[in-house]
Parts: sequence; C-alpha cells; structure tokens
Amino acid sequence: MARRKLQWQSKTVLLLVFPAIGADVVLESRWWLTHSPSVAIWTLGLSVLLGLVAYKVRSAKAGAALAGMAITASMMYGTVESFPFLPWKTALVPILTVLLLTSLATRAGHQHKERLGTAESRTGREASQVAANLGIAALISNPLVQIWLIDHGWIHASGILSNAAPALALGLAALAEAAADTVSSELGQILSGHPRMITTFRKAEPGTDGAISLGGTAMGIIAAAAVAAAGSWAIGGGTPVFMISWAGGVFGLFFDSLLGATLERAGWLNNDAVNFLSTASGAAFALALLAVR
Repeated sequence: MARRKLQWQSKTVLLLVFPAIGADVVLESRWWLTHSPSVAIWTLGLSVLLGLVAYKVRSAKAGAALAGMAITASMMYGTVESFPFLPWKTALVPILTVLLLTSLATRAGHQHKERLGTAESRTGREASQVAANLGIAALISNPLVQIWLIDHGWIHASGILSNAAPALALGLAALAEAAADTVSSELGQILSGHPRMITTFRKAEPGTDGAISLGGTAMGIIAAAAVAAAGSWAIGGGTPVFMISWAGGVFGLFFDSLLGATLERAGWLNNDAVNFLSTASGAAFALALLAVR
C-alpha cells in the first residue's frame, strides 16, 4: 500500500527526465542529419540496438528499453568531441559498462536468492527505474547544460581539464553511482553475512534499506571506478576526470544508503526517488570538487 501511495514519485521522475531528453534527441538528430549524417546514423542505430538487446534478454520492459534508447542517444550526442566520429569515444562506453556490471550483478544476485528460495519473478526494469538511474547523467550531459554551468562559473574550464570534460565529469559521476548502487546491493548479499545499518551500525537483515556491508561496499566502489575509468577514457578526460567522477560515484553510493536508512524506511521516498536523488548527489559532489579547483 505504501509503495502505491508513492507511485507519484516515479511518475515525477519520468516527467523530469523524458520530455527534455526526448526533445533533445529529436533536435540533435535533426541537426546532425543535416550537418554530419554519420553521427546521427551511428548514434541512433547503436541506441536502438542496445534497447532491443535489453528487451530481448528481458532485462528491460518495452517502455524501459525505449527509455534506454533515448538516454543513450542523448548522451552520445552530448559527448561528441572529435572528428572523424568514433562511437567508442562517446558516452556509449560508460553506459555499456554500467549495463554490463549491473546485469551481471543482478543475475548473480537473483541466482543467490533462488538458492535461498527468496527470489521473485524477473520481469525486467521499468521505464521509471531507467529514468531514476540514468536520467541525471543524461540531463547533465546536454550541451546546453554544460555551457550554462561553465558560463555561470560553476565550473572552471581551464588548466588540465578541457572545456567539455569538467561538465561531462558530472554525468559520469552519476553513472558511476548508478553502477555502484546496484552492484553493492546485489553482491553484498552474496559476499557478506549480516550487514549493518549506515546510521546506527547495528546488524540488519540482508536487503534492508540503508544496510551496508564491507563486501558489498567494496564491490560498489570498484564498480564506480570501472565506470569512471571507462568514461574518462572515452571522453578524453584523463586522470582528473576519473578521480572526480569516481569520488562523486562513491559519495552517491553512501548517500543512497543514508536515504534508504532514513527517508525510504520512513515511507517518505520510494526506490526510484532515492536512486534519482543519489545519482544527483554524486553529480553534485563532483561539481563541488570542480568548483574549488
């Protein structure tokens, strides 16, 4: 009953993400088809292929697969930095890394739950879950948002960081958090015994909102590093972008647990809202690091 009452939060996340992302994909596709058709063809083709694969292997429902296509296309457009166009030098690489890590972790977690007899039927992700986990990264990767952040002094586009890399580091931090959260929660139940609440450090049952374990946390930090490394290589940000986005992802991981232990357990936030705010916190922490450089 409580989950049904909070469904408005999932719908709100969808409304915050997909009107803007959908409009961006339409406008960007039109521009690129006019000025450099190969960019649009590769971007749309790979995004559709990725969505179809996710739907085919039942990791996403139809709506979620469509949402994933739009987010992938938007982020690829937002990270075109060099010509000739190379798809693996865009956000496609960290997105694939997130999907690979979370899929493997979810499958391992499901198999573990099957052995325990606590597994639920696998139906694939909902569109709201995709928006909650990847929406912030897509919104921040929009070129207009990047320009606004630089023009208003939130990011200093100078020194060892390129003009685009600082803003893109924020989206990469959000992606790193999304991977870290899923990997830590799924593998934590396999690698560790009883986790402890992040607020009180008291023992809790596996799967409890806000409970963390040493093994799960370590795997989450590693997952965040993998996404940060893949993304910084793809967008050419180097070590500075890697460190900033990794730090943002790790911060978001702990912030997610804190929200779970407090507002989610109190029935004030549902899981989609927690994930959306956690990815936003990872991007915000990366922004804070950039602002003081």
